[in-house]
Amino acid sequence: MDLRQLAALAAIADHGSFSSAAKALFTVQSNVSAHIARLERELGVVLVDRARGALTPEGKLVVDRARRINSEMEAIYADLHSLDSEVTGEARLGVIGTTARWLMPQALNGLRTKHPRVRVVAVEGTTTSLVPQLVGGQVDLAILNLPVDEPDVTTVPLFFEDLIVLAHDDHPLARYDEVPVSELAEHELLLSPPGSPLRDELDEVAQRHGVRLRPLAEIDGVRLMTSLTMEGFGATVIPATAVPGWVKGNFKRVRVPGLPRRQVGLARRRRTVPSAPARAVAEVITDVVLTKGERQLGVEVTARNDAATF
Repeated sequence: MDLRQLAALAAIADHGSFSSAAKALFTVQSNVSAHIARLERELGVVLVDRARGALTPEGKLVVDRARRINSEMEAIYADLHSLDSEVTGEARLGVIGTTARWLMPQALNGLRTKHPRVRVVAVEGTTTSLVPQLVGGQVDLAILNLPVDEPDVTTVPLFFEDLIVLAHDDHPLARYDEVPVSELAEHELLLSPPGSPLRDELDEVAQRHGVRLRPLAEIDGVRLMTSLTMEGFGATVIPATAVPGWVKGNFKRVRVPGLPRRQVGLARRRRTVPSAPARAVAEVITDVVLTKGERQLGVEVTARNDAATF
């Protein structure tokens, strides 16, 4: 097999058809078809269901490794081009939305100053959506909620942040500056879905207090929950940075003693070495957190100066 065959398979997975894959690779459909046919003959399996333009189970298995191989090849070129000059190349960074809001503008400015030839492709998502992209090689690094229960991922902590209740002025919870955990069980709330780090933490603390939280709706996205609450659709429990201090409106931030703090960290694939551009991005992100993190409402920095070398 060769890299062109693997690239063709990844393009079909990303774009859903042979013709769309050919456009993405700047070639013709017959070339993509030939690459896939040769790869299937060599491996002795069918990788693409031609009727649907979708990968077979065998194809999905191969494409996961193909992405990692392609990522490693890109890293080789980037590392070599960065040996005798400034760091050059592309780094793909996944980041949860609440952290992206305050960290990314400063990180991009820092990169422009320290590593102007590094190009960042930023992907916003939830922890549950970004972990598979990190494992599969679609992103090189990711800023995620911790802990991450994935053996192929290693992490370093960046900061803790408080969890708060956000309630529209019309909601009963907006009458308070501070409420106990037991009071939350008296109201239906916008909550993250079961299995997400935030929901698991909330359910655990509610259980310790002998209550059960009641979802008004379950939403895998803190920014969406925040927006819905600001529009008057229920109250929610969110990290403090989801509503920076400069954001004003018809809502109330309510403290809840006893709630855990969310931990945010930087993650990479365990069995690969980040490329020079990825290491440069990690370095700048760590520096921004160390110098600017505690200016954010409810944040306690836990990053170390050597975090970029993980």
